[in-house]
Amino acid sequence: MLHVHAHPDDESSKGAATTAYYVAQGVRVVVATCTGGERGSILNPKMESAENWKNLPALRKAEMTKAASILGIEQVWLGYVDSGMPDEGEELPPDAFARLDPELAAGPLVKVIREFRPQVLTTYDESGGYPHPDHIQCHRVSMAAVAAAADPEAWPEHGEPWQVPKVYYDMTLHRGRYAALDAAMHKAGLGRPYAEWLAQWAEDPERLSRLTTFVPCSDYFDVRNAALLAHATQIDPDGRWFAVPLEVQKAGWPTEDFQLVRSTVPVELPESDLFAGLREGEEDYAI
Repeated sequence: MLHVHAHPDDESSKGAATTAYYVAQGVRVVVATCTGGERGSILNPKMESAENWKNLPALRKAEMTKAASILGIEQVWLGYVDSGMPDEGEELPPDAFARLDPELAAGPLVKVIREFRPQVLTTYDESGGYPHPDHIQCHRVSMAAVAAAADPEAWPEHGEPWQVPKVYYDMTLHRGRYAALDAAMHKAGLGRPYAEWLAQWAEDPERLSRLTTFVPCSDYFDVRNAALLAHATQIDPDGRWFAVPLEVQKAGWPTEDFQLVRSTVPVELPESDLFAGLREGEEDYAI
């Protein structure tokens, strides 16, 4: 399985329990990280210091190494430069990942796909999951690379063509999940930690209707949390990521959720397994 993410820490905040769930089954998982997170912020107030700001690119690489070890994955850098989150009307830096032609930027990912030959690839939807320019670009580059990797005339220097059998959008960060967790906290008499956030987050039935695949990975929420905490500059241990106790999370929303967007094998929706349709049949598809 190949996950394509925009920045270091995205692999731990989006679908990490699913990753741990499959690693425990013996699945080989690779994360391709598009950028180094060079223009990110320090979001953990406990890590605020001039020294940490100066060394942020190196810190983020070290954090990624630690998170990868916790998740049991392999990780590769695609080598692009973080675009940052510009203010409205502000132009992206000249070297920004999001400024690149997606068809050309897809080259390094085509090489990864052809070398690794994943059965399942996950990325973001066309909105990026949220409107960060690197997340939107990650979607564009991922889908361009999936198409190019299967085309024998594209990027011949990057190896033999490979058609990824199943492609998913990671949809775990959706309003329905957080509304359910907020309600579960209220029912348990533990307050409503997401009430203010939800009030500013419009209902989105169309997005909920896109969910096709619900992976039952709640036994690995603790691994996800440990991987998140490895990104110490990005994750405040007292912040909203940890506002809901694990037992409440397991009861309130025990899955991570995806949208199947491409499949070369027959499927029945909804699914509970990203590898549904691949576990039996052709030998090439056996996990």
